[in-house]
Amino acid sequence: MHRESDPAAAQALAEAAGAAMFARDRASQALGMLLAEIRPGCARMTMPVRADMLNGHQTCHGGFIFALADSAFAFACNSHNQNTVGAGCTIDYLAPGRLEDVLTAEAVEQSLAGKSGIYDVRISNQDGRLLALFRGKSIRVAGEVVTPPI
Repeated sequence: MHRESDPAAAQALAEAAGAAMFARDRASQALGMLLAEIRPGCARMTMPVRADMLNGHQTCHGGFIFALADSAFAFACNSHNQNTVGAGCTIDYLAPGRLEDVLTAEAVEQSLAGKSGIYDVRISNQDGRLLALFRGKSIRVAGEVVTPPI
């Protein structure tokens, strides 16, 4: 049976790819991000807003919100175990993050055709308030994230 047609195998492969990527992702780890969930084409990551992430307005610097969205995007588009990188993205900031907020980025695959994909990421706080919307475009490159069992 092909992995693509076996949901349990696809889920196991997404989890293996996610674990391998997170183990090597020093940037996301350094920012306190956690990979809360991964499924084929989807990922959910969290990040607490620390004092050293605040800007001059005492709100979460947009670059940190972007980093969380970008990481969730990366995990979602690599969840099929094909090495995939970002080709472009946009972000719209809707509300500020505050000190001690726990931000959640939920990335969902909207389209995957050939080597290209489009992913939408919603970033919200612990109260469910929507802080930002991110759209990423991906491109598959050579190789696999992990070597799957035969």
